[in-house]
Amino acid sequence: MDQVPFGIESDGLRLFIRLTPKAKKTAINTMMTDGDGKCVLKASVTAVPEKGKANSALIKLLSKEWKLAKSNFKVISGETDRNKTLLLKGDAQALARQLKEWMKQHHD
Repeated sequence: MDQVPFGIESDGLRLFIRLTPKAKKTAINTMMTDGDGKCVLKASVTAVPEKGKANSALIKLLSKEWKLAKSNFKVISGETDRNKTLLLKGDAQALARQLKEWMKQHHD
């Protein structure tokens, strides 16, 4: 796996997400390459894209799936867009290892 849907920052990981709101189910679907050639994680939530509900559902999904506190996630761009960048606060190297391991188990 050459590409990963995140970048390492000094205070954590920058996650690149393509979110589909109002979906049939809430799930982390797959990884894909966007139009700019950047690797992104595709996710879907049943929540509507109103008043931050879809963003909250996304953070709840990621925190549950990766067993991390919801308070560690913050939407830093794309608040009202399908393409989002989230900051996952914590030890960047440890988080990167954890996410790579998760990706191996779920998306190979």
